[in-house]
Amino acid sequence: MGFLGNILWLIFGGFISGLGWLLSGILWCITIIGIPYGLQCFKFANLAFMPFGKEVEYGGGAISFLANIIWTIFFGIPMALANFGWGCLCCITIIGIPFGLQFFKIAKLALAPFGAKVI
Repeated sequence: MGFLGNILWLIFGGFISGLGWLLSGILWCITIIGIPYGLQCFKFANLAFMPFGKEVEYGGGAISFLANIIWTIFFGIPMALANFGWGCLCCITIIGIPFGLQFFKIAKLALAPFGAKVI
C-alpha cells in the first residue's frame, strides 16, 4: 500500500504540500540566520512528498521550543491551515480518508517541526 499510496498521494494534493515545504526551505535559506529553518523544511519536504509508511516522533527541549515559536509565527500557521483544509477536503469521501489523515499528520508537523523525527 505504501508505494501505491504515495503515487496517489502525489496526484491528489501531496505534490502541492511538498512544494510548500520546498518553497519555505528556499525562503529560509536566503539568510544565514534562517538556514536551520530551511534545513528542517527540506527534511520534511521528503515526508510531504512520500508520507505513507513514515511516522513522526515529537520531542526536543528548550531550544526546539523556542525555534518552534519563531517557526509558527512566520510559516507554521498558514502551512498548518492549508494542510488541514486539504485534509478536510479529502475526508469528505471514504476513499479519501487515508489521504486526509496524511494531510493532518503534516499539518501537525507544520506547527512544530523542530525536535520532530521522521521514522
